[in-house]
Amino acid sequence: MQVFSYLMSFSKSQSAGYLANHMARLFATGLQRRIAPLGLAPAQFMVLLELWQEDGQTQSMLNHRLDVEQATMANTLSRMERDGLIERKPSDKDRRAKLIYLTGKSQGLQEHATQAALAQNDVALGLLSEAEKATLIDMMQRVISSMKRG
Repeated sequence: MQVFSYLMSFSKSQSAGYLANHMARLFATGLQRRIAPLGLAPAQFMVLLELWQEDGQTQSMLNHRLDVEQATMANTLSRMERDGLIERKPSDKDRRAKLIYLTGKSQGLQEHATQAALAQNDVALGLLSEAEKATLIDMMQRVISSMKRG
């Protein structure tokens, strides 16, 4: 009976999971609106951020770094290859592996896409002071780290 009464008083506005999910959806929607004119989707933008930082990664590296399922990454990369954003080349070190490289098209999108993401962050965090922004980012990183540990 105690659990039931707790659940009845449970409010989504006090649920970290609900709030994180809601915030993530709002971020994604805002980012999608801002990068759509560039021909990008949020999942593609995540991959491009990684490749802009280090070009020539394997799919496995991208899966690990972005914490994305293999099948999801495979679909995203296929669409990106179709759209001329990436190209796959054989690895010199491992004949079975393909390295994923940016194309001229995706390199040319870096500044505009990054500006779009920064604009979305500015809107989302606009009501926070610089100290609050730093605290929020730190807390989010700690929560993510805790959840990855299990």
